[in-house]
Amino acid sequence: MLRKTISRYMFFLFLCFLGLYIGVILMNNGPRSNWYLSLNKAPWTPPNWMFGFAWSLIMLLFSGFMTKLSFKRNLFDQKLIILYSTQWLLNIFWNYVFFNQQKVAIGLIIISLLLILIGYFAISFKNELKIYSLLIIPYLVWMMVATSLNTYIVLNN
Repeated sequence: MLRKTISRYMFFLFLCFLGLYIGVILMNNGPRSNWYLSLNKAPWTPPNWMFGFAWSLIMLLFSGFMTKLSFKRNLFDQKLIILYSTQWLLNIFWNYVFFNQQKVAIGLIIISLLLILIGYFAISFKNELKIYSLLIIPYLVWMMVATSLNTYIVLNN
């Protein structure tokens, strides 16, 4: 069972970090671009180094969440595949829309949908996962912060 758990965790870890990698490629120098640097950003915007740290920690924990959930349900549960894939695509697509295309209002729609989806994960599976449901809380909190940052940019630029 331990080998199967580790294998499944590595599977989700690979997918999560692949999504982050694709997002970084699609953002096209985003946070270091003149466009982004010149934006009026929220006073609570974390320092740049925090984003990489936060996303790495979030994906490590979310991989654990998904691993546990995939054993409670089934790795090939259609609902889980749709929810996870939607989360994965929204996460990637936001980078492209916000940083590459500089469409901050559309980015806000995308990030709001992602926040709702992560909230759905947190609420819908808490009874199934019990204590393991806490693994998604950092993702949910970070999405709240990220959505507030995106909202500030939309309203103040």
